[in-house]
Amino acid sequence: MQSEHVGPLYVQKPFYPEGPDCAHIYLLHPPGGMVSGDTLTIHVTSSAGAGTLVTTPGAGRVYRARPDRLLQKQLVNLTVEAGSSLEWMPLETILFPSSRAQLETRVDLHGDARFIGWEITSLGLPANRQTLNHDGADTTLKQGLRIYKDGRLLLNERLNLHPDNMELLTARAGFKGLPVHGLMVAGPFSQPIDEDTMARLQALCDDTLAGVSLNGAFLTLRTLTDCSERARHLLTKAWAEIRPLLLDRPACPPRIWAT
Repeated sequence: MQSEHVGPLYVQKPFYPEGPDCAHIYLLHPPGGMVSGDTLTIHVTSSAGAGTLVTTPGAGRVYRARPDRLLQKQLVNLTVEAGSSLEWMPLETILFPSSRAQLETRVDLHGDARFIGWEITSLGLPANRQTLNHDGADTTLKQGLRIYKDGRLLLNERLNLHPDNMELLTARAGFKGLPVHGLMVAGPFSQPIDEDTMARLQALCDDTLAGVSLNGAFLTLRTLTDCSERARHLLTKAWAEIRPLLLDRPACPPRIWAT
């Protein structure tokens, strides 16, 4: 095995807590965040027959932009070849007030490839009671998730926040004053998910503002909360239910999550 990197982003050696059929990969970014003009591009390919779980040891941050207002970009491209699986489960991304972020994730599935992924985003600094428009902050966010199967677009999620629509942060038809949103997507499922499984997943959502639904062959779970840790715990419990059904593997949380 060979490993090489250019710049601050690199991969720690793979771990195999489940045996040789599934590699756990920790994606490390020592700076811990992006400043104006940064572009962080991530390409992950799970080759035919491989099982891959990718996570991060800590939260990502998009810091306050400089006066030049250059974009802070994170572009994630995930390719899952036929006969393989990929789990993309980074820790949360924290947007600072007056950041200018573009966060794009594209997933390309081929053949019978399977995917589980989540995004947890903190819109501001809840612990410090700083929202994205705190003290007139000039924040913009363009966030997207697109999933393709053999070149056909199956799922397209978009979020666009800017100073003229920040009322969405508190609107009843928006974020309801809850600054952390989480989304998990899993699929495609070759067989319909039974009612008992859906009921167990929905029961996990009963203690928070969350819900689970089916979108074609994909299962989605969404949550709004005031705490990124609470969102991650919910998605982790849901992942433990979903993983055996989709990947025929019991849940095996990465050790880094316990530190």
